[in-house]
Amino acid sequence: MNASVSDAVQRVYNFSAGPAVLPLAVLQQVQRDLIALPGVGSSILEISHRSPTFVDIAAEAKARITDLLSIPDTHDVLFLQGGSRLQFSMVPMNLLEEGKAADYVLTGSWGKNAKKEAVKEGKVQIAWDGADCSYNRLPKQSELKLDPGASFVHMTSNETIEGVQFLDEIETGDVPVVVDCSSDIFCRPLPVDKYGVIYACAQKNAGPAGVTMVIIRKDLLARGNAELPGYLLYRNHAEADSMWNTPPTFAIYVMGLVAKWLQEEIGGLAAMEKLNREKSSLLYDVIDNNAEFYAGHAEQESRSLMNVTFRLPNADVEKKFFKSAEELHLTNLKGHRSVGGVRASVYNAMPIDGVRRLADFMQQFADENK
Repeated sequence: MNASVSDAVQRVYNFSAGPAVLPLAVLQQVQRDLIALPGVGSSILEISHRSPTFVDIAAEAKARITDLLSIPDTHDVLFLQGGSRLQFSMVPMNLLEEGKAADYVLTGSWGKNAKKEAVKEGKVQIAWDGADCSYNRLPKQSELKLDPGASFVHMTSNETIEGVQFLDEIETGDVPVVVDCSSDIFCRPLPVDKYGVIYACAQKNAGPAGVTMVIIRKDLLARGNAELPGYLLYRNHAEADSMWNTPPTFAIYVMGLVAKWLQEEIGGLAAMEKLNREKSSLLYDVIDNNAEFYAGHAEQESRSLMNVTFRLPNADVEKKFFKSAEELHLTNLKGHRSVGGVRASVYNAMPIDGVRRLADFMQQFADENK
């Protein structure tokens, strides 16, 4: 699946935070298969989720993801719907135990959103909250106020709005860790055995919108109350191999192609992490070398590999920055509406040539506007 941006004349460098850029080779594969899958005569959009063809597609996607992440037999992979926002509710619904609380580590906007939903389901304790530092850094292990009797600890691995990311695991003893990996799944090797639940909507780093992957430790499936509405019970989906209802067939198919691209074109997640570090460093170097012009949001040791966030001297300069970038086909660089500024999302599928072009533009823009 070799391809370059030059093969698609009309494409821009899309730095959107999500839905985000997909590998061009994957898009070309989808384009070839969209009218009719080889040997099937029907589109992936048309075939039954119960057909042998789709059962094989889903099984291959699951197998490739299991291989990529080295998922042990102790965990299962589920393909669900509803995005991470539904997981904000499903996690406490399924994992909160009678008389116990859940610890939440709040490192930014998405962690706060998860906590907002969790309090509707039971007792929540704040293990750490970065509000006092405007969520520009992550906590040290010693700063976490963890309850050894908690049902679980919830964290967000990468905050897309603030641009901070955990690149090391936190220690919680015997308490299961639940992590929202929606924006950095597949960006690096992940020790799955250290987590009770890993969930990720696909549309940032793993595929198109529509499917949410949940990797859950099998023993935790027993916690869910059978009185929950059927769709909200993880156990139902595990027992039905993600076919409890009609799954998002197209999104699962594309996620499988992304996993294949990571395996065959990138060479696995260690190689992907190395490339991601190289890409993000190109931008952080420009920011650091022009500190009087670009103000990065995150402290250096907490910086995200996926979302580079920064501000310019004033709103007028930022407006000029966005306009000039668009003229060079560098698109979707505006920060989240809640915080403003600039955000360059350099997910797995963003080619390094696009990041180099952005870095060159940033340096030239700084030189011309200081």
